[in-house]
Amino acid sequence: MKSYPEYKDSGVHWIGEIPSHWKKSRFKYESSIPVQYGLNINSELYEKQGIRFIRTTDITDDGELIGEGVYLQDESIEPIYLTQRHDFLISRSGTLGRSYLHQTDDKYTYGGYLVRFNFGCPIKSRFIFYFTKSNSFDDWITLNTIQSTIGNVNGQKYANLEIFLPPHPEQTQIANFLDRKTEQIDELIRIKEQKIELLQEQRTALINHAVTKGLDPNVEMKPSGVEWIGDIPKNWIPTRCTNLFELKHIKNTTGEINLSVYRDYGVIRRDSRDDNHNRISEDTSNYKLVEPGDFVFNKMKCWQGSLGVSEYRGIVSPAYTVCKPKKSFFGKYFHYLLRSNSYIQEYKRLSYGIRTGQWELRFEDFKDMIIPYPPIHEQEQIANILDKRIEHIDKLVLVEHKKIELLKEYRQSLISEAVTGKIDVRNEA
Repeated sequence: MKSYPEYKDSGVHWIGEIPSHWKKSRFKYESSIPVQYGLNINSELYEKQGIRFIRTTDITDDGELIGEGVYLQDESIEPIYLTQRHDFLISRSGTLGRSYLHQTDDKYTYGGYLVRFNFGCPIKSRFIFYFTKSNSFDDWITLNTIQSTIGNVNGQKYANLEIFLPPHPEQTQIANFLDRKTEQIDELIRIKEQKIELLQEQRTALINHAVTKGLDPNVEMKPSGVEWIGDIPKNWIPTRCTNLFELKHIKNTTGEINLSVYRDYGVIRRDSRDDNHNRISEDTSNYKLVEPGDFVFNKMKCWQGSLGVSEYRGIVSPAYTVCKPKKSFFGKYFHYLLRSNSYIQEYKRLSYGIRTGQWELRFEDFKDMIIPYPPIHEQEQIANILDKRIEHIDKLVLVEHKKIELLKEYRQSLISEAVTGKIDVRNEA
């Protein structure tokens, strides 16, 4: 796309040059209301109906509201905290700079981590909203973040944020252009996300079928005796977990590596990833020893998939249940079997507790579950075939994720160039 015919120095290094006819302003000069913070509300006051209460976590990176959200009782809210059309909300803490433009007459209210402005004109509001999705705005956030326990940018800093506005007709052209282009990009992203979802469904179905039905479509079948498992190959033996596993309580080990249990991977070395923020205790004397072939599950999150057969020797938190094999088996087969969707649904049924996030699966309940036990050579064959097919699916998923990231980068780059005048979109169809 072409550039504007003439540029001038904006005087702001994170903006650079701007078209010569654009004017400098600030949030506070364009807003019809002064800086206004939201309500600090205890979560105990949340309701299932009433006035929607917008939190930072309810706003997506693209500025949409997600889910049903939470609500407050109508009579508890002062009128000044009720949204008006064209209200612009932006996060001052946590996920900094996340913004939402309210374009209806619906009455909502909002949390204390959000700052409210109102730019009046719908076109100007959309233009400024797009500006907060640009790389330039990200640069400003980085420069102005106050580092404390969490980063924050107060309302006054937002009020003094310098913006550069073209004439109103040009704002309209730019906003309309970005509406059209971002919608096209978002549709491509949705198509990619649907493809990933289909691949993941294929992955789940492949594992569920292979670990309970085997690989031979012509093999003679027999009832497993368990409704949710269905028929299994005739030469497989249904057996209870208690015949395969026993509890293991070896502690006071030294010099062992720390292991973690992930929903996506099972048992892995803790140092192999950098996204585990759970703290390791200084005293690991109560940590449990895990050896290759041991089955490990997080009793509070087993129903979410936090379990697996370990390939490593190491130690895990006392919160984990460690089970030692009592009978020979091919570990990777049981890793696939016990992490399959059918079994995870059964863990969910067997887990108990008052709060969903704290459901617990006891070994006493786990040990009575039925498991199909194929001959060892079939266990190995199934696991090896699944390794290859799952690797292929995971590669396809990774390719689609990379395409989505590139589309998102292109989307942000296009927005950035349009709202800072690096490209001239006035005559773009």
